[in-house]
Amino acid sequence: MAELKVQGNDFVYEGTPLRILSGSIHYFRVVPEYWRDRLLKLKACGFNTVETYVAWNIHEPDEGKFVFEGLGDIEEFIRIAGELGLHVIVRPSPYICAEWEFGGLPAWLLADSSMRLRCFDRAYLDKVDRYFDELLPRLKPLLCTNGGPIIAMQIENEYGSYGNDKQYLNYLKDAMIRRGIDVLLFTSDGPEDHMLQGGMVDGVLETVNFGSRAKEAFAKLREYQPEGPLMCMEFWNGWFDHWMEEHHTRPAEDTAKALEEMLQEGASVNFYMFHGGTNFGFYNGANHGQQFEPTVTSYDYDTLLSEWGDPTPKFYAVRDVLSRYVDLPELVLPEPIRKKAYGKVEMTGQAGLFDQLNNLSQPIQSTCPEPMEKVGQNYGFILYSTRISGPRKGFELVLQDVRDRALVFANGKYAGTVERWNPAAIPLDIPAEGLQLDVLVENMGRVNYGPLMRDTKGITEGIRLGNQFLYHWTIRPLPLKDVSALAFGPLQADGTAAGKLTAPAFYKGTFEVNERADTFIRLDGWTKGVVYLNGFNLGRYWEVGPQQTLYVPAPLLKEGSNELVIFELHGTSKPAVELLDTPDLG
Repeated sequence: MAELKVQGNDFVYEGTPLRILSGSIHYFRVVPEYWRDRLLKLKACGFNTVETYVAWNIHEPDEGKFVFEGLGDIEEFIRIAGELGLHVIVRPSPYICAEWEFGGLPAWLLADSSMRLRCFDRAYLDKVDRYFDELLPRLKPLLCTNGGPIIAMQIENEYGSYGNDKQYLNYLKDAMIRRGIDVLLFTSDGPEDHMLQGGMVDGVLETVNFGSRAKEAFAKLREYQPEGPLMCMEFWNGWFDHWMEEHHTRPAEDTAKALEEMLQEGASVNFYMFHGGTNFGFYNGANHGQQFEPTVTSYDYDTLLSEWGDPTPKFYAVRDVLSRYVDLPELVLPEPIRKKAYGKVEMTGQAGLFDQLNNLSQPIQSTCPEPMEKVGQNYGFILYSTRISGPRKGFELVLQDVRDRALVFANGKYAGTVERWNPAAIPLDIPAEGLQLDVLVENMGRVNYGPLMRDTKGITEGIRLGNQFLYHWTIRPLPLKDVSALAFGPLQADGTAAGKLTAPAFYKGTFEVNERADTFIRLDGWTKGVVYLNGFNLGRYWEVGPQQTLYVPAPLLKEGSNELVIFELHGTSKPAVELLDTPDLG
């Protein structure tokens, strides 16, 4: 029976010491058709292991409804890795962080406002148990103890950065063991006293996460774990981007130097990331330190493979370092994936959001403007509508605790935008006959790390005029999972004037493909919104950047006619997009 064991300060596999050289690839951020390509490149770089998180919200998007196909086919991803001779580390803790929506937790957990997350709360653990009952039996045949490639699994993720509930951690450990998980179990935390104290579990290997100063980090780990193999479970060799910030990069030589320091310490390593991929759909997460910071669609991470799978200078710099510690065969890479500029795509159809409400949602009557989770919605947008009696002069409209960005319309006309990070009130005079108020709120991604993760979306407190709360609302959930029911009319010329704010609208255009290749959508002249290709949600765009193009993997294209649908919140000065063969991440 093959098994990864700890002997002294070494990992031992099948009786032989093993230095784990691993890279992170998240199956749910890469189209399945490209899994083999990315894994082949990981092996070619000199790695012997691939690591992946498991995103609960991918596998149970709605409570009790499980998904293990398409982007969720984790079993196939692991099987391919095994076929290529790679070991696999799986991190199926309920929470993953990963700059992923709500840290991988399903949004529907927030419908129960009394539930406590990531601790020994029975209501929460009942949901975890049901998820584990579905997930872990799928992973059990793939364990190395059953002839598969999985050599180790994580109990919880960086828990010491969040809490200190050892009863909870031990419950998760026992929950995995009870379901037949008999491979090496581990935890991972930052190399700081409070993190190690809060996150370690008796009898379970602790690993540490960092981006530099390996000697320091491992010295701190040794204070708490005097014996055992040293491993950096997350070597942050790049970084991620938020909207309204600069694109992050880290020099290849800096990454190589930090890796060398780790290897000189005799440590094992997992690169976070080896290949970042893409936050398709509405699955980007957000941070909240001083203010709310939503993550962009690209998860390129400035790492060894680009978002579109090309080796970067870091790939070659890392391979050069690894070659001094392990015997590497001659570099052989898969054929490069072609990229193609398909040119300009003119939008020919338009459908105003307010005209399409009955095709997109069912109205809900509510005394208060409830948040998304209370009306059974996970992602997307939500519309709150009411009538205000008049006359009233000199008042301001206040959206109390909006999450995350709201467009306000008075009698159908744009009145202003309220943002979570800029919650300014909007002056609003009400005529004698009263006024129709519509507030469209975008969920820009739930907080994925830290103490502010209980991040309900929409209007979470109330809407008031001055100090008077407004009641009796029509709520329309707009998850926009399926936009096929939209009824498009001809393009409206008056909606395209430069700088003119109009009501939100969907735009449609088609283009022909005779040979499928990767491409990149550039949206110059557009403001903010979401792009769908043949019904697949590619993710968000926003003119504030840094990201200026959206990645389109070739498998999402069809030979023949392809349909683009763009949901634009503010109107466009140029109702066309460009399909280019080069990306622009800022």
